[in-house]
Amino acid sequence: MYLSRESYKKIIDSLPDGLYIVDQTRKIVFWNKAAERISGFTSEEVMGKCCSDNILCHVDDVGNNLCCGGCPLAATIFEGTPHDADIFLHHKSGHRVPVSVRITPLTDDDGKVIGGVEMFSDGSNKNAKDLRLRELEKLALLDGLTQLANRHYLERELEARLEEMSRYGIPFGVLFMDIDDFKRVNDRFGHDTGDRVLKFVAGTLHANSRPFDLYGRWGGEEFVGIVRNVSSTNLKHMGQRLRRLVEKSFLLEAGEKLRVTISIGATMALNDDRIPSLLQRADTLMYRSKAAGKNRLTLG
Repeated sequence: MYLSRESYKKIIDSLPDGLYIVDQTRKIVFWNKAAERISGFTSEEVMGKCCSDNILCHVDDVGNNLCCGGCPLAATIFEGTPHDADIFLHHKSGHRVPVSVRITPLTDDDGKVIGGVEMFSDGSNKNAKDLRLRELEKLALLDGLTQLANRHYLERELEARLEEMSRYGIPFGVLFMDIDDFKRVNDRFGHDTGDRVLKFVAGTLHANSRPFDLYGRWGGEEFVGIVRNVSSTNLKHMGQRLRRLVEKSFLLEAGEKLRVTISIGATMALNDDRIPSLLQRADTLMYRSKAAGKNRLTLG
């Protein structure tokens, strides 16, 4: 049986995972439909470019830029062996998306490596979260700008988690997050760009959360994460990972990378806590992070 080149393209475009092919210099020569869907970048926007050209700009879970060192695609081309990795790509909208990548060397008929093939799958539990979003929309519990849970829903969730902890002893923690120097962003770039920043920070929180945790917009540039069944060590680790991912996210504004950072207060709920005491403690810890230099997490 013979398949035409067009038939192969249709098959690859129908894959649920993103797939792209690069030459020896890591310039993109093919980009399938799922790659467009997961990353937000169209084929026309990436062809002939490297993923480091303000496209995917992969980072690891501690924020290291893999395009500058430790790139699994570069290692595959150099070594001629497959590589797997769990990393974070830059979405066209600015936020960070967790992806599992599998890279295979591309060889010619003589076995010489002439490039690489990378497949990547969205690790953000998108289907389960989309279902929850639709349910929240029906209940008017979403923030209109960021599409995260709104303050009313966060308060309901906190009440439920406190009740759950009281009855069954299931611990949970709170991350109180505030975008650093957000007024400066609005003053320099305008409120439309400020709204885009809020969206990409929200997108990073949403894409990198577990399906049973909840992240929402408390108000203005403040966000709250309600993290179930964790220890204080795990809560700190999760908060630090989100902080680094926000720090490594960016928007392109007039050819300039617009970045922001967040300061975080992290605390575990106590048996005698009510919503005001829990949030007041988290908020105070967040302001300690601000006072200590911003772009950091304070646990207490």
